[in-house]
Amino acid sequence: MNRYLLHIIVSILFVNLAKAQLQPTPKNLPRYDFKKIHFGFTLGINSLDFNIKYNPEVIYQDSLYVLHSNNQKGFNLGIVSNFRLGKYTDFRFVPALVFGERHLIYSFADSLNNIGTEKKKVESTLLDFPIYIKYKSERYNNFRSYILFGLKYSLDIASQKDIIEEDEVIIRLNPNDLMGEIGFGMDFYLEFFKFSPQIKISAGILNLLDKDQSVYTTSIKKLYTNGWMLSFTFE
Repeated sequence: MNRYLLHIIVSILFVNLAKAQLQPTPKNLPRYDFKKIHFGFTLGINSLDFNIKYNPEVIYQDSLYVLHSNNQKGFNLGIVSNFRLGKYTDFRFVPALVFGERHLIYSFADSLNNIGTEKKKVESTLLDFPIYIKYKSERYNNFRSYILFGLKYSLDIASQKDIIEEDEVIIRLNPNDLMGEIGFGMDFYLEFFKFSPQIKISAGILNLLDKDQSVYTTSIKKLYTNGWMLSFTFE
């Protein structure tokens, strides 16, 4: 009996909540979308990884047995500049500072076929300069959804390309990268500002690998960046 009563109460609550969403409510920031330019800031987390194109002439030869990459979490913060193009489209420039890390995992086999693993850590501090086109849905009450897509130039100011290390082999990356991005988000119009959670995925276009003569790099033909970013924007 108690379970049946609880089911009725929960059902009534869900029905009332659905009706409340369907009924018009007073709009927060009613003139917000008519601004030609507005600004804000964004912060969030990211996960960077490598897309490895193997060198078929070297991989799995000699002692190298397995090579793969592990994604790692980082964080990011940036400034939002939004330019209104039309009722449903905006142009956005969102320069950001991104802290990230990636691992390349190498497995080597010795003469007795014993497998040993070695990890190469690649840390990055990125200055990102993305441009996006944002396409928005119709606003309903204090909510709308959107998609965005664009290109991003990324400069790694922590690149180790020019560092010489005698005791350890360093995976050196070119500091300049270009990526395509696509994302999805939601705008929530609050009383004093707009809050927007969004998620984006990135795919690198440029080969980042700076090769040397070690097995760590000769086994790789090309190395690209990919990853995702979860951001929270306040405008």
